Amino acid sequence: MTEAPASTTGRILHSLRGEILSGAIGPGERLRQEDIAARLGGSRLPVREALRTLAAEGLVEIEANKGARVPVLDRDEVQTLYLMRERLEPLALATSLPRLTASDIDAAEAIQERIEAGVDVIDFLTLDRELHMLTYTGCNDEQLMATIERLWNSTQHYRRAFMESGGPGRAWVINAEHRLLLDALRQGDSEGAELHLLGHIRRTRRELSSALHLFVEE
Repeated sequence: MTEAPASTTGRILHSLRGEILSGAIGPGERLRQEDIAARLGGSRLPVREALRTLAAEGLVEIEANKGARVPVLDRDEVQTLYLMRERLEPLALATSLPRLTASDIDAAEAIQERIEAGVDVIDFLTLDRELHMLTYTGCNDEQLMATIERLWNSTQHYRRAFMESGGPGRAWVINAEHRLLLDALRQGDSEGAELHLLGHIRRTRRELSSALHLFVEE
């Protein structure tokens, strides 16, 4: 029985997304449709559809007459993306908080406990994203959440590179900030939660901006 194109597209999309987020495919690398089709199976059509979805998610850019590649961002671009996060994520959190249940916050605290137990960089990035996205689950604004997901995707490589180059030594700061955020959520303190989240994102932005070795001119 022939596999449905949608199923093939979904499988290719899942594989490519994982490879980009993990760093197996890095910034600047070309994503040639024929190579992907040969490696992952399927025709060029589902590959093309998968690449379009990844472009919408901020993981790929499609250039006229050049094809697709993982974007390369400079320091100013990453700075701007983080400034956007500073403004949008507290809004999502404030919108989400009235709908968060005690079970949601328990689940977020369980993720934080896994982080504090000690994880490698890839697992940290996965758990960190899960924790924050869980706190936004009460936000029903699809446009807002799609934009936030795109911002996270676009800056994933630079967070990973920073953590791999010495960032883990700052784990205690991240853990303290997460705990302050979770405590404010537990108390239903929207203003406090927004301020803790803003400070958390701002500190990361400043540390990334000072890590000049992460940004290589093309």
